[in-house]
Amino acid sequence: MIRIKSYLTFNGNCREAMLFYKKCLGGELHFQTLGESVGTEQLPEALEAYILQASLRCAHAEIIATDLVPDEGLYRGNNIALLLECRSLNELMLVYQRLAKGGTATQRVVPTKSGSYYASLTDRFGIRWMLNFTPEGATGQ
Repeated sequence: MIRIKSYLTFNGNCREAMLFYKKCLGGELHFQTLGESVGTEQLPEALEAYILQASLRCAHAEIIATDLVPDEGLYRGNNIALLLECRSLNELMLVYQRLAKGGTATQRVVPTKSGSYYASLTDRFGIRWMLNFTPEGATGQ
């Protein structure tokens, strides 16, 4: 079955928030900064410490988070999304088509530099969805 994870967006305070959630929930917390990611050699130094992706894994939940704010800015309602980890590209495509009916596609299915596949949309009820499939052997980040 598809795994559903919470995906939170912060505006520069992702590290602080995720450390707080770890204190509240326990689990393992990992951070990847923009400065540590591939292809960011030209970034202004001030952005290098921003969190590209944080993950908190505890017994019954996984929370993924970032400091990367969408182009439309950060506002109540777009600061949380559901991230679907799909088992195959076919499954990703099928679920994407189903969720997109009556909704708005924000990112059609595309391959990423890491070898995974990604898509995003807002469904007809205003819920933001992110879909991901990482084939075996791909780095997934």
